[in-house]
Order: sequence, then C-alpha cells, then structure tokens
Amino acid sequence: MPDTPTRDNAMDHVILVLFENRSFDNLLGHLYGPSDGKTFEGVIGKGLSNPVPEWAEHQPPDGSRSVPLHEGTDMDAPNPDSGEEWYHTNTQVFGTMDDRNRFAGPDTMAAPWNVPAPGAEPTMDGFVQDYISWLTWEIGRQPTYDEYAQIMQAYTPGQVPVLNGLAREFGVFDHWYSEVPSQTFMNRSFWTAATCTPLPTGGTINNPSSHWLHDNTAETLFDRLDAHGKTWRVYIKEPAPASFTGFIHWPRLKDKFATHFVPFEQFKKDAAAGTLPAFSFIEPNLLLGHGDYHPAEGQSLIKGVDIPALDPPSAILAGEAFLAELFDAYRGMSSPTGANVYNTTLFIGWDEPGGTYDHVPPGAAVPPEADAPAGQFGFTFDRSGYRVPAIVVSPWVESGSVYNAEHRHTSLLATLNKVWGIGTFTERDKSASPIDYVFSRETPRGPQEWTVPQAQPVPQSQLDWEAADKTLSNLGKAALPGLIATAKKKGMALPPEVDDPDFHLTPWLAYDVLTYVCAHIWPELGPQGKDMDQLKTWLQEDLKAATVPPDSDVATPSTASGT
Repeated sequence: MPDTPTRDNAMDHVILVLFENRSFDNLLGHLYGPSDGKTFEGVIGKGLSNPVPEWAEHQPPDGSRSVPLHEGTDMDAPNPDSGEEWYHTNTQVFGTMDDRNRFAGPDTMAAPWNVPAPGAEPTMDGFVQDYISWLTWEIGRQPTYDEYAQIMQAYTPGQVPVLNGLAREFGVFDHWYSEVPSQTFMNRSFWTAATCTPLPTGGTINNPSSHWLHDNTAETLFDRLDAHGKTWRVYIKEPAPASFTGFIHWPRLKDKFATHFVPFEQFKKDAAAGTLPAFSFIEPNLLLGHGDYHPAEGQSLIKGVDIPALDPPSAILAGEAFLAELFDAYRGMSSPTGANVYNTTLFIGWDEPGGTYDHVPPGAAVPPEADAPAGQFGFTFDRSGYRVPAIVVSPWVESGSVYNAEHRHTSLLATLNKVWGIGTFTERDKSASPIDYVFSRETPRGPQEWTVPQAQPVPQSQLDWEAADKTLSNLGKAALPGLIATAKKKGMALPPEVDDPDFHLTPWLAYDVLTYVCAHIWPELGPQGKDMDQLKTWLQEDLKAATVPPDSDVATPSTASGT
C-alpha cells in the first residue's frame, strides 16, 4: 500500500470499460432478492412477463398469451440478435408498432417509426411483439414460441459470475440508464461527449456511417483532457484492428490514432508499471469473436439463413473472461508512487441494452442542445434509453453497495468535471448527477480482502480468430463501408477488384479489408511487416471470391484467409 492513501485520491486515475447490448435485468436482475435485505430493483419474485400479440401465429402453449421472464438457458440469447434501433426501442418500451412496420426490416421500416403518442408513458411490454416482428423479417417466417420466448431470458449470478461477483464485491447502480433509446454509436458518443451531434441526416441510429466520419464534430472528453494537461489512452482488446471510439469521434480524434490508440496488452503493462494515464478507455473486441457480452448474430447475418458458425458462442462467456482479465490487471496495480488501486477507479459500463428485456421504464432527458433542430427520424433527444449494468470498483467503495439514484452515462462526465475541473460539455451532462458519493469508506479495503470471481470456460471459437471464421459483428458491418470510402478519399491504394461491378463483401474479405485499411489508420492495432505480407496474400484469395456474383455456383475457396 502506498503511504497514507486517502479517498480524495480515489479518482486520480479512471479506467472505463464499455460492453455491449445488455439490459440491467438481463445480466444483473437476479443479483439480489427480497431475502437479501437490499433496496434493489431486480426481477426476483415480481412475476414479470410480456404479452404475445394476437397476430402471432404460434401462441404460448399454456394459453396464457404471454411470455414470463425466465432464467437464461442459452448463453447466446437472444439469437438472432434483437432489434436495437430507435424504431425498435419505441416498440419495446411503449408497445407501439405501426401496421406498416410489422415484419419490417431496416430496408422497409417507415415513418412514423413506431413513435408513441404525445404524453404516452412507457409500458415495457413490447419486447416480445418487437422480437416476433423482427425475427419474421430475419428468418423469413414467423418464429415458434421457443424461438421468440428467448427475448425474456435473464441470467443468474451463477451463469454470469464475474459481472455479478464484482457487483456484490463492490458497488452497483440499479437505475443507470442509457442516454439514447437506440444503438451503440450514439450511446458511446454520449459517454465521451455528452452528445452525438444529432442532425436530420444522422445520429439517431448507427447508419449512415458518414455521420460519424464527418458530422460528429462535438468536442470530446479526450480533447478536454488534452486542454487541461490530463493524459489519456484508448486500449483495444486484440485482435480487433479498429477502434470504435476513434470511428465515432473521427473528426476530432483522427490525428491521435497513431499515438493514443494501442492494444490491450499495453494496458496490462502500463497497469503493472504504475504508468496508466489519467483516463484509460477500454474497448473489448467488438468485431471478431466479439468478447463484449453482445448477443450472437447467427441467423441475422444473412436474411432467412441460419449460419451459427459465422458468429460462434458465446460473447457473454468471452466478455466474462475479458472482464476477469481486466480485473486481474487492476487488482495487481501496486506501484508505490504511480497509478495503483488506491488512486484508480475502475468503472464497468454498457452502451445500450440492445433490445434485451428490462422492466423499469426510462424517463425524460434534457436535450444536449436546447435550440437544436430535430434529429434523424424527427427524434429530439428528450428521453433516455432504458437501464444497463453499471458497476464501480475501488478500495474506497463499501462492499455490497447498491446505489438507487438515477444516473445516465453523462454522470461520469459530471463526476470528472467535479473532481478534475474540466468543465461541462452540453446541457445533458450539466443536468447529470455526479457519482463521487460512492467513495464512502474512511479506510480502504485492499486487494488482499477482495473475493476474486472466476469466469466460466469460454468456447475456443471465441478466443481463436481463425476458428471464429473472421466474420464481422453488426458494428463492423456498419462501419466498414465508411472506412473504405475514407480510404479511397485519402488516396490509399485499394485493390482494383473493389470497383468491379460484381464486387461484394464476403465474410472473409470483409474482415481482411477492414484489417488492411485499419492498419493504415490505427498503426498500433494492425499487422505490420511479415504479418502484413500474409494479409495481402489472403486478400488476393478473398478478392477472387468476392468478384464472383453472389448467386453464382462457383464455390468460395475454403483456403481463403487461412480458414
């Protein structure tokens, strides 16, 4: 232990890790029950359920016309992934679905976008309805009861022992809401900028990618840290070749890609040496064999086709393993003069719930800019998304703490302003409540006193990039076209096949193109030297397959990309 540590130094250094697409109920709803003596907004003993719409072909076999919340039986559920865009969240939270949007996909969804009536209160009863509609579009038929009932799964502490173990060992927030009732990019942007620069042309959903590459020009936390002499780094879990933080804040951060974006292995070295920056942003692998807790894609990769091998199980288990790896690095921080556990806080957060069930209605939110015009789809950014997991880890946090106050992602920015004096960003973080009250212990509880949770075994396909078949997550597919367009604009030499009229992105080519392009954008993350030469060889094989028309009888070479 360093000399005379005090809780005033608890946030000299901050580590923030953000995972993907799970609600509070989905991962932490079973954390505590009535017999635990906690004031905790969980699921145990509440008889929660969601109704099945009359138009569903396969009604519940017990005649109840509803699906009860039940313990998880599949570590990939929901598979395929549930709808997470703004218009899906409208249905999930308010139970509203326009007739024309029943069974609609992203190519056919239309105004008025399932928007609730003015003054409507959230009912949290549209998750089953939305999932049946979405599944019908994805798989080309109405799903069976067992297929759609998986949207009402919620995992137990025994199934997700690392996350739940840390929540019990330290502090958990049971009313932490996502900032936007929509997808990843805008919610991650709010974590680090208190806005996503909403425009009529973009910002309410992930697409178009041009919004993030050109239009999201808001000042970021990273800019503000530079201005105040605070150090920072973004650490990305291998083998991801790209940073989605960099992608989302491209206009602001592109000049820092070569210096401030590094692999997660560097984080472990910095943590052990006590040389972490003031602010460490951790990205799980959000792409290949993604270890980010994100639901599986499986059938949703290709409409109407079930290809589970293209997104193998299990992102929950892989996320647990990564969180355990991160916690091990954190609890080993013992530098007597640099960053150590006594002056460093680890915050575990999520971007958005991703369409997984939660029972607590979200409320109104302050628009980031009072006089801004309505954004994409006419959304005015005046209400929150629903709950996500949020955990704070520190020797100064009382074990078993449950924080019931309402918070959103911008509460972290509000806290950094209070502790570091970096100033506010938008009206949203001005209205957010800080969380520094969590450091309630007069004396710290050191790592030797902590219970260390153990992750469950992870399927090899989540740890081996070749076994994972080099497929992209939905985030990768959303970002890749914009990255290719940017590469062309920058004059980067791309293979001529990219301009072939029959060119299309196969799973193998998509990942290899992304790796090639990103190696020039984030040089610390991509292959270099002989590894780059190998990648170029794979690309040539991929490109031959990618210029064969998709409906051709010519088979994709099984040797492409080394698979």
